[in-house]
Amino acid sequence: MARTTGSDGEKTEAAVREAAVSLIARFGYEATSMRQLAAEVGVQAAALYRYFPTKGDLLFTLMREHMEGLIEAWDAARPDAADPATRLAAYVENHIAFHIERRHSTHVSNMELRSLSHDRLTQILRMRTAYEKELRAILRDGAEAGAFSVDDTGLTAMALIQMMTGVIVWFRPGERLSMAEVTATYLSMTMRLVGANIDGKTYSAARPFGRAKDAVAF
Repeated sequence: MARTTGSDGEKTEAAVREAAVSLIARFGYEATSMRQLAAEVGVQAAALYRYFPTKGDLLFTLMREHMEGLIEAWDAARPDAADPATRLAAYVENHIAFHIERRHSTHVSNMELRSLSHDRLTQILRMRTAYEKELRAILRDGAEAGAFSVDDTGLTAMALIQMMTGVIVWFRPGERLSMAEVTATYLSMTMRLVGANIDGKTYSAARPFGRAKDAVAF
């Protein structure tokens, strides 16, 4: 009989993925065993291999699904025919919301790249590059239109993504700042970094060391 949506098998597979993300985020990929994972889910270890033939298959699935989800979320959030500043704001808001809501998955996806085989690492990096190209395109469009002051779009994109993704390290729901407050602060920092002009307000662009005559020496 064909498996139907919501069947026990699909529920078990989803539970395995969820438990794997939690365990790997806590203990690391190498220290997490399939036996430990099976105990967490409440199934026999042999049952896991119906869904994931190897632990490496499981890790790759988790990381691929994380990137697929991120790309799909941006596809849904991307403004149509918007100016660069509006697109950049949407990118920042989507990136931060996605990663805060998937803190453990983000941790696994960033920290366990080293545990992938070469071929699988290449696939994940290709997906990351496709996602980052979206940000570089926004920065390039903004620079060409005079809306942003950006000397190096590639370097700026990498810096922004590292800054935004890093929010998972310290942010916890219910503490001093809400997700909305964090997003607003990061959005303001982003606009300063790119020297954006929004609603007549020009943010001071961050300039490379040594370029400005009044650069502060430390």
